[in-house]
Amino acid sequence: MIENKSQKRKNAWIAFLCVLAFLALIFCLDQWIKPTDKLGMLLIVLQKGSVYALAAVSMNLLNGYTGLFSLGHAGFMLLGAYTYAIFTIPDKSRDAVYQYFDAAIRFSIPEKLSQHMGGFGTALGVFIALVLAGLVAALMAWLIGLPVLRLKSDYLAIATLGFAEIIRAVFQWSKLGPITNGSNLLKNFARASKFKLEIAGTKLSLSTFVPVLIATVSITLIVLIVNSTYGRAFKAIRDDEVAAEAMGINLAKHKMIAFVTSSFFAGVAGATLAMVLSIAQANNFKSAMTYEILLMVVLGGIGSITGSVIGSLLFVAASEWWLRGLDSGKFLGIEAPNIFRNGFRLVVFSVIIMIVVLFFREGIMGEKELPDLFRKKKKDPAKEAQS
Repeated sequence: MIENKSQKRKNAWIAFLCVLAFLALIFCLDQWIKPTDKLGMLLIVLQKGSVYALAAVSMNLLNGYTGLFSLGHAGFMLLGAYTYAIFTIPDKSRDAVYQYFDAAIRFSIPEKLSQHMGGFGTALGVFIALVLAGLVAALMAWLIGLPVLRLKSDYLAIATLGFAEIIRAVFQWSKLGPITNGSNLLKNFARASKFKLEIAGTKLSLSTFVPVLIATVSITLIVLIVNSTYGRAFKAIRDDEVAAEAMGINLAKHKMIAFVTSSFFAGVAGATLAMVLSIAQANNFKSAMTYEILLMVVLGGIGSITGSVIGSLLFVAASEWWLRGLDSGKFLGIEAPNIFRNGFRLVVFSVIIMIVVLFFREGIMGEKELPDLFRKKKKDPAKEAQS
């Protein structure tokens, strides 16, 4: 038992140092690579990949660890994106953004705090807006979870998918224009491309570091939840609800906690996505976004946080960067038929996904995490006796 605890402590420190090294690398890449460089796409992949990694991990917390099949992730991300955008638009830009409506909310959290605390107030205001985005998504999850979590399997998926589509339609309703700007996009809010750190007169870019930091901290919190008593209760519910209830686990309570927690981090992911894209528009959060996130979870491995991160980065890198040249209509010397010419990249990408699913039926990682790859396999005494 003592050795086990010391080994866990050692693994925790190794993981912590690896995360610090990774963040340091991202910070350096932010300074070395310019958006106009050939490797500029690497920064975009890291920005979007970190956002989708957080979204995939938050979905995995619900679908993979608790066994609740929900398809409402795009709706919660939409809530987070709009909440963040609305409360970070500067006062002087609000009339230009809400050009067809009289803005009902005229309050920018970073701007108000910066008047009293300078640059630190701006950073604190962005942090508060991110947390507020998560809380709004979590509150909505709690409200719809009261009736919806009584459903199971496909019925729960259909109900949450319907919620996401209803939210998207409501946010484009002209009657809510003074708050959501109707079907028009929100812009000019605090965005990643404008984040700078000035040291001794030198301005350092944080456009990639900040989204990666947000995703890293959020995923770390999810890992702590999974490894806590709540996480063990989630897994028990996933494996056998009847047995879990017999052991004294309150099913309704823990399902609600999982649903609300997953939605909170989905809201933070949506806010971070708005921060990266520099716009927030309901039309971007269609059901296809939920399917893409679900695909990332399946590719990485249902029940593996490491797999969700790897699957998200590979998905974004392949779709946004590596296969971008296929839009010309050629792949490995093969000329695409005219019918596929405009979407040849998607055809090749779909074939690659099919191959991965066929040969990695449990995903790239299955249920394993990164530390499991470095552990020595225990020898089976029965097999040794037979040999």
